This record gives sequence, structure tokens and C-alpha cells, in this order.
Amino acid sequence: MDTLDTNAALVAPKNPLRAGIADDKTGDPCAVVIFGAAGDLTKRKLMPALYNLAVSRALPSGSAIIGVSRRESSHDDFRRDMKEAITRFSRRKIDQAVWSDFERGVSYVPGTFEDPTTYQKLRLELERLDKERGTRENRLFYLAVPPSDFAVIVQHLKDAGLVSDPRNVGGPWTRVVFEKPFGHDLKSALELNGAVGKVFDEKQVFRIDHYLGKETVQNLLVFRFANSLFEPLWSREHVDHVQITVAEEIGVEGRGKFYEQTGVTRDIVENHAMQLLCLTAMEPPISLAADAVRDEKVKVLKSLRPMERSQVADNVIRGQYGRGFVRADEVPAYREEPDVSPQSRVETYTAMRVFVDNWRWGGVPFYVRAGKRLARRVTEISVQFRKVPHTLFRAPDGGITPNVLSLRIQPDEGIALRFTTKEPGQQTVLRDVAMDFRYGSAFGSNTPEAYERLLLDAMRGEATLFTRRDEVEEQWAFIDHVFDAWASEGNPPPPIYAAGSWGPEQADDLLARDGRRWRKP
Repeated sequence: MDTLDTNAALVAPKNPLRAGIADDKTGDPCAVVIFGAAGDLTKRKLMPALYNLAVSRALPSGSAIIGVSRRESSHDDFRRDMKEAITRFSRRKIDQAVWSDFERGVSYVPGTFEDPTTYQKLRLELERLDKERGTRENRLFYLAVPPSDFAVIVQHLKDAGLVSDPRNVGGPWTRVVFEKPFGHDLKSALELNGAVGKVFDEKQVFRIDHYLGKETVQNLLVFRFANSLFEPLWSREHVDHVQITVAEEIGVEGRGKFYEQTGVTRDIVENHAMQLLCLTAMEPPISLAADAVRDEKVKVLKSLRPMERSQVADNVIRGQYGRGFVRADEVPAYREEPDVSPQSRVETYTAMRVFVDNWRWGGVPFYVRAGKRLARRVTEISVQFRKVPHTLFRAPDGGITPNVLSLRIQPDEGIALRFTTKEPGQQTVLRDVAMDFRYGSAFGSNTPEAYERLLLDAMRGEATLFTRRDEVEEQWAFIDHVFDAWASEGNPPPPIYAAGSWGPEQADDLLARDGRRWRKP
């Protein structure tokens, strides 16, 4: 998209660590159709991301954006609403020259997703944009809607003749992006994959997990496979255990109805945490082609040791937040949140011990935890190495602290390596110190948002950072064992933990039984 030369200073500097993850080619002009355009995701993430791509001159010239939702609205009203959203949520301020060009490609189609006339109106709007904007019949459909709407929308797209033939190489393309969660369990995921597969070829399907668009998650591949120092240590011979933490300070933030049907295990563990585990444990792929990377991730999921019902209680802990204090502010209990049952048994915290039964990781536990209303917002992967085999130096606690490598996904993105050194002085006094690398200091704080990278990749047809069909099914197959066990127990109420803490005491016991403890991020 053309912009004034004065906007050149707004273009973010190229991150050298991104080299090799995907090629930087500009995608074809296309129409981005957002179903659920009146929702929070569109306002907070999707439209700001598309605008920032325009500022960076990464949005293909001539591209258009169409919002589709049930709310009655005009083109002008939708543009005004989106400008307000971008002003509020974009990482960059509105530049009038960029916005004037950007808004000309923004339009709106009102209608329900079940009504065939909605798709006829959409077809007419797409044909108009093909002529006026030169979008060449290329379509990117983004389904920012609940999973219950997925099958209905894709079938209507097919019936309206809005899906191109994937075999037509070099011709117009159609791609569809699905927001998580993709299904509610394995059965629903299989059914949904089947419904989508009747309309779209798998190479047209992009199941999004925004964690995979974060710079620090992408750079996990670079860190592991571009540095000869760490990869030889990345195995059971040197690693004692791995901790993966996805902690949030916030509660359900007005999403009580959603959380009553989902819980943190479906909301975070099944997708975000499992993807982080895969990237940590996977073998080196033969190339950075999308399927080569995803093949290795699937191998990890297939290697996860399944839990029988009797084993779940020993390996999985759940909890639900009660009243407490977060950053000195008193906050309500989960059961006091709007649209939450006073007798709710939904978990807002899950911790589990997982084993990857393969040659590299045999016997090494992966401890995964995710929760709401915890002490602080942090997502990190911590690799704790084995203790030294023989202690030559006296330490205050009778032993030397093991080395820990921490990869911080958010916030304060970076990598820290903790090791033991000697304090200056006549006596040999040991001290635990850290070498700390921060992305903000090295590359500037205006890092592109995850949705910018993922939307651009979808427009390019680059699927590496998206979840493949068999990945989704393997993730649900593993998590379903946990839900089956909880159901067989009669779904007892989860232990209550104080908001602002690090979760229930039972989660500490999970590691204490192994002679370990959770790292305090």
C-alpha cells in the first residue's frame, strides 16, 4: 500500500533473528474478510495488525478488508469504529496519510452467518473490490467467531461459490483462518476437521495460535538450531526437567459464559502450552518448510505418555481462584464473576507432569502450568540442567544451584542463563548470577504484534506458524484423557487458591514429590 516517504521512519528495523524462518516476499493483493467484525478480537488485534502492516508497507498494495457481522452498520460507521479501535489499541499512532489510503479499502457487510443472503451480499462486495481495488479474486476468510459457527460459515462460502479450486496453481487463491479453540474435545475436533475438509483442502486451512506469532516463540527455533552451544545439551543426559509457565494476572474479564464452557485447560493448556512443549522438545527438522517443522511437532505429541484414569490424579492438579489481591487491588473470586455459577467447578488453574517417551527425553519430566489471577503475568520456558556430579565447593544451602536457562515469551521478552560464580574476596563464597538478554534492549521496544506476523503469513500462504490438522487432533487426544478422568471422579470441586498467589498448594506438592519446586519467574 502506497504511503508518503515521511512514513519510512515508522518502518520497524529488520530483526536479524528472523532470518530463515520464512521468506520476506510480499503477498498477492487480496480481500481479507473478517467474520465476527464487531467483536473484541477484531478491534483489539486484527484491525490494528492490518493497519500496522500498512504502515510497514507489508500489506500488499490494493488489498481490501471486509467486516461481516450481525450488527447493522454502514461502511462509514464501520470505518469510524475501526479508526477508534486502531487509535486505542495500535502500537503505532494513527498517521492520517496512511489511514486515508487504508480506509478506502475497508467496507462492511451486515448479516447473520446462517442466512444465505449474507453471502450473496458478500459476493457482490468482493466482485466490486476485484474491479476497484484489483484484489484478483484472492480471498482470506478470517473466522473470529466461536467454533460452533465454523462449519456453518464454510459451507455457506462453498454454496455461494466463494471458494477457489486449490488445484488451480497460479490462479486466484482462497484461504481460511480459524481462531482457537478448534473444537471442544477430540470428538468435536474430528467432526470440525471433517466439515472443513469437505470444503477446503488442508493447504488452504490456517488454524491460528497467536503464541506462535510471538517473536520469542519464533526465535526458539533459531536459538536451538542456529547455536552449536546449546543443542548438544538439549537432552536427558544434561537436562533434569523443564518447566513451562503460562500465568496471567487477569481473571475472566467478562467472559464468564465462555469460561464456564471452557476452563483454563481448554483455553490455554490444550493449545498454547502444548505448542510451547512441542517447540521445546522437537527434533531438528530437515528444513524450515511448513510441513517439515510440523512433522516434528506431531512426533512429540505422539510421544507423550498417555495417562490412564488412575494416573491423572497423580500427574494433574487443578484449581480455581478465590478472593485475593493482585497488585494491591482486591479482586473477586471466580464464582463471583458475572455469568459464573456460584457452584462452578470449572478450573482456572491447571498443572501437570508430562513425559515425552522418546530417545532424547526419556525420563525427563515436563511440568506445565497455566492459570488466571496468578501473582504476575508471565509466559516462560525454563530448562533446568542436572546438578554437578560432585560438589567441590561449600555452598550456604549445602549444594550448588543447578544451571537454569529461561526463555521469556512475555512480558520482558528475552533469554536468561543462571550459573554459579565466586564473589570477590578472600573467601570462596558462591553466588547465583544471570546472563540476561532482552529483546527490547537489543531491537527496540516497537516489536510487531503476533497477529501482524500471522496475518501476513496467511496472505503469503506460509503455514509454518499455524497448526495442522493432525496436530490439533493429537493435542485433544492427550488432553481428553484428563477430562475423562475428571468426569469419572464425579467432577469434584477444584481446590481454591487465593488470587495473587501462584496457585493451589497441591501444585507445589506435584513437584515436591519429585524433590523439585516451581521456579518463581
